[in-house]
Amino acid sequence: MKVVAIGGGLGAVQVMQGMQRHSSDLTGIIAVTDTGRSTGIVREFAQIPAPGDIRNALATLALKDEPLMTRLMQHRIVAPGDPNLDGMAFGNLFIAALTQMSDSFVRAIEQLSEFLDVQANIYPVTEENTHICAELVDGTIVEQELNVRQLDKAAIKRIFVQNPDATAYAPCLAALHEADLITIGPGSLFTTVIACLAFREITQAIRDSKATKVYICNTTTQPGQTDGYTLSDHVQQVISYLGIGVLDFVVLNASKPGEELMDLYAREQVNVLLPTTHEVHNILTMNVRPVLADVADTQSGKRALWQKQDTIRHNPELIANTLMDLMGERMVAEALD
Repeated sequence: MKVVAIGGGLGAVQVMQGMQRHSSDLTGIIAVTDTGRSTGIVREFAQIPAPGDIRNALATLALKDEPLMTRLMQHRIVAPGDPNLDGMAFGNLFIAALTQMSDSFVRAIEQLSEFLDVQANIYPVTEENTHICAELVDGTIVEQELNVRQLDKAAIKRIFVQNPDATAYAPCLAALHEADLITIGPGSLFTTVIACLAFREITQAIRDSKATKVYICNTTTQPGQTDGYTLSDHVQQVISYLGIGVLDFVVLNASKPGEELMDLYAREQVNVLLPTTHEVHNILTMNVRPVLADVADTQSGKRALWQKQDTIRHNPELIANTLMDLMGERMVAEALD
């Protein structure tokens, strides 16, 4: 089974982690338009697409028996006297150096993947050093990912690629055409998931593919991006880029975290999203089938992340089991036809 996961260095990787037990043909199509934190600094001096999510994907999926190198990729340099280096992920510098040596961002990813023994294809959604922009509901245009997700601005109306001539990386399109299963998300709705769907060749390849197409919805809202959003609002946004009738399923987490954990997130304006009868009905009207399943990691507790807001992540094994159930159901239906 050929599986393609679209998203960022966390959500898409959670899917691939879980699906490793079920498939040896995995491809991750990863957003490379981030500009925040150490990724933004590396992009500025090296003039490359964003390496952060690529780095995280490779380090997380590495199969090396010796974990030193994978830990090194994720290590953040401590340099209090240098704001450019302090908190810098070493792996971002490593990718930048490999890119300069090979004169190719894609070749650098391939070399690092071989070095870490990653048994999956990790592709950037584009080879081009471009950015995402957003049109807000008040008509304002904001440029670059850090500004797209900033707090206390008008709601996001749509996302588009800054350079209209930027194209998707060709192997991504081939993988989508050949896929048996395409997953979209989870991850930051606008700056990760739709940052990939904003490339028209990607959405067209998804439409053309005969694969089963599944959107894995986020477990919470995200300040600066989806304040006040419902589950059906997330689904509607994804469909607005893909078109009606493209998605087959939407996976909605049905496991409720403890009240204490929900309160901790709520204090940071992060609200847990749980399916209701009304929300399920709304999603059904969009010509896509909602699937309610216990797929969230509700046991790990709230994490303290470096310059990043935590959310409730998906459990790789649980999400993979749900996906396999859907694929099995689809195969039975096709056999009966």
